[in-house]
Amino acid sequence: MPDVVPAPDLDQTNVTRAEAFERSRLLTVSAYDVHVDLSAARDLEQDTYPVEARIRFACAEPGASTHLDWIHAGVDAVELNGAALDLAEVVGEARVLLPGLAAENDVVLKGASRYSRSGEGLHRFADPADGQVYLYTQYEPADARRVFPDFEQPDLKGAFTFALTGPADWVLASNRPEASRTEAGDGVVRVDFEPTLAQSTYITTLLAGPYASWEDRWDGDAATGAAPVPLRLFTRQTMADAFDPEAVFAVTKRGLDFFHGLFGVPYEWGKYDQAFVPEYNLGAMENPGLVTFTEDFVFTSRATAVQYEGRATVILHEMAHMWFGDLVTMRWWDDLWLKESFADFMGSLGAAEATEFSDAWVTFASRRKAWAYVQDQLPTTHPIVADIVDLEAARQNFDGITYAKGASVLKQLVAFVGRDAFLDAARRYFRAHAWGNAELADFMAALEAASGRDMGAWADAWLHTSGVPRLRVEAGDDGAVLLHQEGRDPVTGRQVLRPHVVKVGVFTPDEDGVLVRTGQATVDVPGGAEGAAVPLAGLEVPEGVRLVLPNDEDLTYAAVEVDDASLEAVLAHPIADPLAEATVWAALWSMTRDGALPVERFVTAVGQLSAGIETVGVHTQVLAQAAAAVSQFARAEDRAALRSRLGTELAEQTRTLEAGSDRQRTAARTWALVARADAALAGSLAEALLVSPGTAAPGLAVDAEVRWLVLQALAATGQADAARLDAELEAKRTAQTVTWHRLALAARPEPGVKAAAWEAVMAGRTADGVELSNDLLSATAAGFAAGSVELLAAHEDGFWPRLELVWASRSNGLASRAIGGLFPGHQHAVPGGAEDQERHPTLAAAQRWIDGHPDAPGALRRLVVEHTDALRRSLRVQAAQHDLEG
Repeated sequence: MPDVVPAPDLDQTNVTRAEAFERSRLLTVSAYDVHVDLSAARDLEQDTYPVEARIRFACAEPGASTHLDWIHAGVDAVELNGAALDLAEVVGEARVLLPGLAAENDVVLKGASRYSRSGEGLHRFADPADGQVYLYTQYEPADARRVFPDFEQPDLKGAFTFALTGPADWVLASNRPEASRTEAGDGVVRVDFEPTLAQSTYITTLLAGPYASWEDRWDGDAATGAAPVPLRLFTRQTMADAFDPEAVFAVTKRGLDFFHGLFGVPYEWGKYDQAFVPEYNLGAMENPGLVTFTEDFVFTSRATAVQYEGRATVILHEMAHMWFGDLVTMRWWDDLWLKESFADFMGSLGAAEATEFSDAWVTFASRRKAWAYVQDQLPTTHPIVADIVDLEAARQNFDGITYAKGASVLKQLVAFVGRDAFLDAARRYFRAHAWGNAELADFMAALEAASGRDMGAWADAWLHTSGVPRLRVEAGDDGAVLLHQEGRDPVTGRQVLRPHVVKVGVFTPDEDGVLVRTGQATVDVPGGAEGAAVPLAGLEVPEGVRLVLPNDEDLTYAAVEVDDASLEAVLAHPIADPLAEATVWAALWSMTRDGALPVERFVTAVGQLSAGIETVGVHTQVLAQAAAAVSQFARAEDRAALRSRLGTELAEQTRTLEAGSDRQRTAARTWALVARADAALAGSLAEALLVSPGTAAPGLAVDAEVRWLVLQALAATGQADAARLDAELEAKRTAQTVTWHRLALAARPEPGVKAAAWEAVMAGRTADGVELSNDLLSATAAGFAAGSVELLAAHEDGFWPRLELVWASRSNGLASRAIGGLFPGHQHAVPGGAEDQERHPTLAAAQRWIDGHPDAPGALRRLVVEHTDALRRSLRVQAAQHDLEG
């Protein structure tokens, strides 16, 4: 532990695992009393607010020193055990030294913290529609210290008593119910909340503003002894008319019923509030008693079933955290994956079994796994159990491995040990570690006790290795049908063959040419050397048109390779089973991204078959993948023709799919996105959707979202000027339309526009000094990227020298959005075969930066490495088109 404030050149914000473990060994925290004064929060000229905190904790070694974490805007006083400390000696940029500790300690701090515009800490937002000010907090993984001083690590739990001072007409809320409310001046009140139960700092929360609210109640659960729970929902006032509280309350109640039945442990956090907040930098956050969500889940325009399903899945994901993550919390961020993977799995399970969204696992196979497969093929992939040496590493690992791959592997774990054993293990785990912290070994021990199986080999194979296993079926020399597994850990280079419980399905066409399942075999692949090839006893593969599908029913995490006959079948025939259909389309997309399936064949298959995909989530995903195939993987000389073909198909689907249907809306949305790069498509889009939707898009709701999608396409192709965009904004000014307007303005194909947008993203503010919040920054970057290679290439040389400055001067969240949004390489072309790829000037410049900056911050290097790999893959697949054609 440091016994002095770190020197100014050291990163005080980056707490290491070693420091945290030493602090945990030394300290036992009992209680926090925190008062945050937001009485002047409406004054947007003030960027700070007063904070007072009192923290009581024990020290195992009297006389030792420790530090508090506080990313503050100024500290006025620090008093330790009644003695005032010299601020010059103890206060650093992000730490406060506490020297000479007693056995029992009481520290009082006063100072100020800074409002956030990035969603990290206490975020303040002024509604452009009515000027009202709203605030909320978001702390994961380590941003509570941006609001109040604390010991910022998950295993130093304490009881938190929060108080908020703010306008009397505002909602003032926290994790626990209100205990008292007292007058604190003219139009100002102080609200004190009940103490929390033992919890970690990162799941404390505050909410303040003139939120619209709704109330209901969950009736409790007799089997677990869970008492009735009051329910509340919050949105901004200008979003209230678009909100559907009855639907959200219904999912919430069903979820509480479902998880009590599943886990057998009562919810004991006292209330269940859910707030949908603006400019959120995550999907949601599991703060017990007050869950926060992005207000993208408040649908101001016509939403599809997959959007409602997505909202339900996230609600249930966060609810599962009340047990796995909040009740029992990981000791350190190495086990971040376990709480997130468990919640991701439970979100889909709950949606499929407790709500009307019975296709949730189909959507999971199509969308969440797609994220995992992409992430696991990057050079930055890592084992599910990552080595998190510090907070910077923790921030990097909120990724597709931690969430989607982990959830996919848990789904395989359920197949491996059985559902009953898995749930029994969860119940044992909750009972043994309630209100405390635990590690992976604790959950594995519960699994072994529940299942009677040795989980060590399974954990080693699945959790401590990287890479995507591959499954394929072929006929052996003796006519037997064999399931082959291939796998190599890209980090270590070693072969990894994992244990699987999988199903292999055989599908043949019915009288309508639709592939239907006519056979299936279940196989237990043992892993290790014996896992390379396993015979499928009793499975017959007929001659003629047929599909043999490894991983039928999507039980495991693996890339599926179909044989040549199966490939020809699925490129020409629809599939009746929705989950099999999602699995096959995922395989086709993987082949396209690998350069094994020509882009032209993938786009052709989408054109021929996508209108028949009934599952909205899969239909949405496949259309988005077709658009990405054209823009990222097609050869430059092929893009215009392929884009035109795809646009024509999307226009046809918009006209002919069921009037007013979700799939019609998905087709129209994708058409608009594709049209940003094609003036003719943008013109026909505007004619169809804005002039004659009755015939070109019968039943389509041409609402604000659709109008702005059309305007963005027109702006990007030079057919809508600033005056038209400004007039559209003035007709209806909301937070959403302000963001859409900013994207459209930055999309205009003019050198001066692109230069201004590029500089605004790099600097974090516009030329006239307007600070860009997270949403506005991302919109500006997206608008900039909607341009020709020639317009964007002018800014490539200026990108590389500014990376470290951008990273050092902004929060991780804002810096990541800026760098990712402006990363060069958009739609770049490679002129010939594979030999030309590495000579591409943008790729060469990116690699030079990586090679020349070995000591750059790890998170920054990871960001650049991942975007460089995406560019390299794009160029490699383009080159492969030449080879495939040859």
